[in-house]
Amino acid sequence: MLIAADKFKGSLTAVEVAERVTAGLRRGAPRGGESLRIAALPVADGGDGTVDAAVAAGFERREARVTGPLGAPVTAAYALRGSTAVVEMAEASGLRHLPKGVFAPLTATTYGSGELLRAALDAGARTIVFGVGGSATTDGGAGMLSALGARFLREDGTPVAPGGGPLRDLATADLSGLDPRLANTETVLASDVDNPLTGPKGAAAVYGPQKGAGEDDVAALDAALAHYVRVLERAVGASAAEYALAPGAGAAGGIGFGALVGLGAAFRPGIEVMLDVLGFPAALEGTDLVITGEGSLDEQTLHGKAPAGVAAAARARGIEVVAVCGRLSLAPAALGNAGIRRAYALTDLEPDPARCIAEAGPLLERTAERLAADFLS
Repeated sequence: MLIAADKFKGSLTAVEVAERVTAGLRRGAPRGGESLRIAALPVADGGDGTVDAAVAAGFERREARVTGPLGAPVTAAYALRGSTAVVEMAEASGLRHLPKGVFAPLTATTYGSGELLRAALDAGARTIVFGVGGSATTDGGAGMLSALGARFLREDGTPVAPGGGPLRDLATADLSGLDPRLANTETVLASDVDNPLTGPKGAAAVYGPQKGAGEDDVAALDAALAHYVRVLERAVGASAAEYALAPGAGAAGGIGFGALVGLGAAFRPGIEVMLDVLGFPAALEGTDLVITGEGSLDEQTLHGKAPAGVAAAARARGIEVVAVCGRLSLAPAALGNAGIRRAYALTDLEPDPARCIAEAGPLLERTAERLAADFLS
């Protein structure tokens, strides 16, 4: 059996999910699971937990002191194996770095993400998987590019202030000073969303409210990002406008656009990238059953989230897949279409969501015992 589950957000990391499921399976299997071979490969789709998943798969954890989304220094981690690095923008510029109840939708910066990328380059990385998601920012990646040597100036020649809002004052952009090592580095933009940069499906409109943006803030950010694209068109040509419409440009407050236009990144669905990086195809060898999951199995799961990617890859090899989750809102037919035979939710045992989150570990072990009774007896 192979456990390839994502985190249960707010309660268990992907590593903890694997540990709890393993314990429950062994308790629920015949003869204490003596003959049961269980392997664990925690997974992530590019968002929160991506570095942790890479470390669990054998990458080395590295840390750097970088600029947080509000400008204060934070410690951020990335993962390195050989010349391949896994960099998670949320480590530097994520919502996790904001004080509880504090948002800065107009001024939060991705500068620290650029510093984290530079740290990976300094460590010898020449292939970078750049996982984006969970951001506190909507600056189109301008902060990230500034940290890597780009210049964004106002009419009077002074740098624009940090954040997406001040991009309305942008007069000129100069990307000629970007770190020259980027030209010889393969950068993969790994994301579970394919939104464009601007418009009704763009970074500000869709994700701005999650970062504290009110209606006026969303309108201001969208206008500022559109202006940012026009200025970059003058700097790098028509490709800037094309990149703004490309899938993934709107990921993580538009940092996807910054990666496409400035880093030469190639967009790929995050779970596909991470399964390759983590060695999922090799882990499937000799596997009879894959157990995947995440905190909530819902409509979003079907659009690029980790369980759907795991199920698709396993189904292509003819391997059966079941899932565990905190709550389930998908009908059996939708699960089946995604390649998941059956799903087990913690809410089946404890209907109170608050208690499910607080007691996720023990409940998940009991859920895994039920799974073992169904599939191993």
